[in-house]
Amino acid sequence: MEYLEFELPIKELEDQLQKCQLIGEESNVDVTETCQQIEKKLAEAKKEIYKNLTPWQRVQMSRHPNRPYTLDYINAIFGDSFLELHGDRSFKDDKAMIGGLGKIGDQSYMFIGQQKGYNTKTRQYRNFGMANPEGYRKALRLMKSAEKFGIPVVTLIDTPGAYPGLEAEERGQGEAIARNILEMTRLKVPIITVIIGEGASGGALGIGVGDKVLMLENTWYSVISPESCSSILWRSWEFKEKAAEALKLTAKDMKKMKLVDEIVKEPLGGAHKDRDKTFETVKNAIAKSFEEFKNLSPKELVKQRMDKYAQMGVYKD
Repeated sequence: MEYLEFELPIKELEDQLQKCQLIGEESNVDVTETCQQIEKKLAEAKKEIYKNLTPWQRVQMSRHPNRPYTLDYINAIFGDSFLELHGDRSFKDDKAMIGGLGKIGDQSYMFIGQQKGYNTKTRQYRNFGMANPEGYRKALRLMKSAEKFGIPVVTLIDTPGAYPGLEAEERGQGEAIARNILEMTRLKVPIITVIIGEGASGGALGIGVGDKVLMLENTWYSVISPESCSSILWRSWEFKEKAAEALKLTAKDMKKMKLVDEIVKEPLGGAHKDRDKTFETVKNAIAKSFEEFKNLSPKELVKQRMDKYAQMGVYKD
């Protein structure tokens, strides 16, 4: 188990508890009371630390190496029944963007999401979750197929941003993202968006327009990452914590500004602490969200979605 810097007090108590239990197993000494005291301190420490996370600490949680990625959710929710679909029918298949068909109960869904890697080799294979234009064009192709057959779309967002390389720009990165945003606003089937990790910039928006936008508790959603914001404003990454605070990028901030619709609670300590519970919670949230839109006509659905996004950023004195 890997620990973040602010989790080190928890690690110390867990190590103490493990040693205490080991002494009890290897000797005749009764350490039950001592272990119980440590367990009580551990529970209090966890509650205190995770209840008062700063915006930067939530950014760190969203990037935790043990945090589940898109394929983890897909495999947990659908198992072997998931049918992955490949390619944009123009250039190639982007491995940073996953898409395919699966079922929750009796309802079929088109799942689309960004996939990061677990180690150096898979991170390179998945391009660190940063999609090229062909990734967004693949996503759009799958959305259009879902629309044709009346299948709702679910998108899972987890990206540090769209790939900024020269070849991506040459193939029309900006146009591909803008096209997706336009087409998603008028897609005639329900769209449910779930932010499961990092939601950075246009890379997230390229699959982020939804009738219902859900955001896991320890994720972030912003036009720019705290590090990049810090490097632009202060010419240094040292002010990333200050930038994270100023960007108002946490789930609580997003909900307050009505940029997302619902916060999905995570297990104490983050999604990686109890993966099965997280998968079940997200699965139920998707199914519940679909119930809100399944009886709307395509015309009502599009109008409601357009009105929702038209209201963002509008304020009255």
